[in-house]
Amino acid sequence: MTASDRTPEMAKRERIIREMTDDLDEELEMELDDARLDELLDETDTPGATVDRKLYFRELLRLQGELVKLQDWVQSEKKKVVVLFEGRDSAGKGGVIKRITQRLNPRICRVAALPAPSERERTQWYFQRYVSHLPAGGEIVLFDRSWYNRAGVERVMGFCTDAQYQEFFQTVPEFERMLIRSGIILVKYWFSITDDEQQFRFTMRIKDPLKQWKLSPMDVEARSRWEAYTKAKETMLEHTHLPDSPWWIVDAVDKKRARLNCIAHLLSQMPYQEVARVPVVLPPRVRNPDYHRGPIPPEMYVPSKY
Repeated sequence: MTASDRTPEMAKRERIIREMTDDLDEELEMELDDARLDELLDETDTPGATVDRKLYFRELLRLQGELVKLQDWVQSEKKKVVVLFEGRDSAGKGGVIKRITQRLNPRICRVAALPAPSERERTQWYFQRYVSHLPAGGEIVLFDRSWYNRAGVERVMGFCTDAQYQEFFQTVPEFERMLIRSGIILVKYWFSITDDEQQFRFTMRIKDPLKQWKLSPMDVEARSRWEAYTKAKETMLEHTHLPDSPWWIVDAVDKKRARLNCIAHLLSQMPYQEVARVPVVLPPRVRNPDYHRGPIPPEMYVPSKY
């Protein structure tokens, strides 16, 4: 069947199946290794129009292996890395962040996803609450939304004044130059999706009880202000796409491609090298003949329901 033979209903059905398949793939990701890919994945029932599943998993595992090397290099060289993830609601930022952190040490690579500012924080210097989350040497911090909230949601929803908005654009270039001069490697990503794709993803979240928590009242309100967010994004890029801290746009309509492309690009921005590991040798087990393990009361055990 060619694309022209498909009815709108058939196309919609295939799109929903792709979305559900992607959800199932998330459950597989932590269980996969290269040796088991072929037996776990079957391409015959997977709709097209996205990256081949086997290729996706092979590349994801390979890239995650490179992220482990990056992590070792950051720790060894005491580097400081900050990555900003911005974009519309449901654009896929969280999915990419999840794949980046999936196999990394949370003590080295952590996520900063700040809630709405408190009353006290609203009286502080705007960047103050973000500064406390910046990395020390040997750390990577991924900002799931960042100080660019002021140029996006705060502007569109009226949470800041015009004076605060203009002051942000005056301050942010120097703020980011200060970060870079301090030795921080700063990378900024904007995840771009279409109007139609956001509508589809919102609809899937509404219908899926496991995903409804992802849809906040603010997200619903933002949906009606698509053009206002577009204008705010264009203004933001115009003022803050700087030579020393440029924006990188991720085409995120296809989730799998977006994840692979973003991770591959992030790795290309770091001059990391593989760090030699000291071989781990387990010491012999020390046994004390005078020690006798006491019994554990049966009521302390978790019931074996499965």
